[in-house]
Amino acid sequence: MTNKMTAVQMYAPGDLRVEEVEVPVPGAGEMLVAVAACGVCGSDIPRMNVNGAYRAPIICGHEFSGHVVSVAADVTAFAVGDLISVPPLLPCRQCESCEAGHFSLCEDYDYFGSRRDGAYAQYVTVPQDNALRMPEGLDPRAAAMIDPSAIALHALLRTSIGEGSRVAVIGAGPIGLFAVQWARIMGATEVLAVDLNEQKTAMAVEAGATHTAVNDDQARGHAGKGYDAVIESAGVPPTIALAVSLVARRGHAAFIGIPNATVELEKKVFSHFLRNEVTLHGSWNSFSAPFPGREWTESAERLASGELRWEFMITHELGLDELPDTMRQLFDRSIFSSKVLFLPNQG
Repeated sequence: MTNKMTAVQMYAPGDLRVEEVEVPVPGAGEMLVAVAACGVCGSDIPRMNVNGAYRAPIICGHEFSGHVVSVAADVTAFAVGDLISVPPLLPCRQCESCEAGHFSLCEDYDYFGSRRDGAYAQYVTVPQDNALRMPEGLDPRAAAMIDPSAIALHALLRTSIGEGSRVAVIGAGPIGLFAVQWARIMGATEVLAVDLNEQKTAMAVEAGATHTAVNDDQARGHAGKGYDAVIESAGVPPTIALAVSLVARRGHAAFIGIPNATVELEKKVFSHFLRNEVTLHGSWNSFSAPFPGREWTESAERLASGELRWEFMITHELGLDELPDTMRQLFDRSIFSSKVLFLPNQG
């Protein structure tokens, strides 16, 4: 193979350049991976348009899968040709949180696509400790979608969902669509999906939602005495407040979405939370012990078995040359999208 590859480098927010760069060289304990697919995370859109990353230039992209091309001499757990998915957080494995198995809360972590080069590129180096071999026959595109599935499952595991539960999922993007499916797998008999976009609520029905709503009044109309668990994945102040207001007595709400504005709760919403002894959970990342945790291993297994459906979520499959324009369109919402995948080595 040549020592050059195509990658999209971010020099500053909004300054995204498709360039030929050096293929990275794996160090001790690392593998060179040919990226099969890399998905756009909701966090990529503000990062690459307005917020920036921890250094520049940098190659973003952290929801990815790929095939092992070469391995360092001390890598024994993987072989050339293996299809892997890559948990994007690289925990220090030494801090108090890591020692307790709470890798999502690592105090000194590295991260693909924001702190180190990620996978909007043809190749990336991956430590063997951050690689998960995929089940035989799993589509590489599905393997690149384990991260949003794992994030959804991590949030649901913060709640008390079980057989017969009523669940509401706010935000019907990929994480929300996986949350709907996981809720049904875990025994929920009723799942409400809430999103302003009717195309997305239609996708939620395909995922298994029993009810949908496109505004607060419709959502409250379905709620009755409230939901046992509410998963909030949209991350905007009004939906965060809605999530709190939809929880049943002694129910749970888990918050995934990252707000970019101050969140305030009206008196009546706070009173509902207080008087009904509602439990509110933060849900950060997608990892547990042993790393990367059941969120990742069970996602891979159920994607491979067909219990988790994924292909209906994909609205775009693109080459890297289309990334700069697409990222701008996603930011200004001039295109409809659910899961956007870039396929760096196709074509």
